[in-house]
Amino acid sequence: MIVPRTYLKQELVKKLYPNSISIKSAMQQLRNEIDICPTLKQEISDAGSTKCHYYNKQQLLLILEHFSITIEELEQL
Repeated sequence: MIVPRTYLKQELVKKLYPNSISIKSAMQQLRNEIDICPTLKQEISDAGSTKCHYYNKQQLLLILEHFSITIEELEQL
């Protein structure tokens, strides 16, 4: 499976939190999850800008690793 260069944050949270009430609350859940783990937060920050509406390839892989999800599993969600 080819990993895309960028991945929209909204698309990611839709797949990670399918039972969430809204995209906004799902985004908040992801931010909380990242804030809980300072090493993950630092690694994501080091991998690129966090102010954009998307994650780059490295950031996406770090998040998926944290959730113990592979790219193939993400695509199936």
